[in-house]
Amino acid sequence: MRNRKMKGRKQVGLNNRMPLVSITLVVISLAVAVNVKSAALRDKERQLSAQEASLQQQLSEEEQRNSQLQEQSVYVQTKEYIEKIAKEKLGLVNKGEVILKPSEKK
Repeated sequence: MRNRKMKGRKQVGLNNRMPLVSITLVVISLAVAVNVKSAALRDKERQLSAQEASLQQQLSEEEQRNSQLQEQSVYVQTKEYIEKIAKEKLGLVNKGEVILKPSEKK
């Protein structure tokens, strides 16, 4: 009688183990899938961080350039700038100024 009970328990044990094994396999496969996806997301995060740093650098450079252009815009409207351009590009002089040119020696 005892042998019958043991055989019955072994069969019941195998029947109970199959769902346990299949559930374990499903959980392991889900864990692997989550791990793979998280690695891909970490790589994407690194790429986006590098891109963000690059864009921050560009933004800083453009803000500096904008500041320089605003300063130049103010300078262009001054009398000093107008006189400088008139002398350099047009060859004009103020009243009473004498232009001295070096003599050409041969």
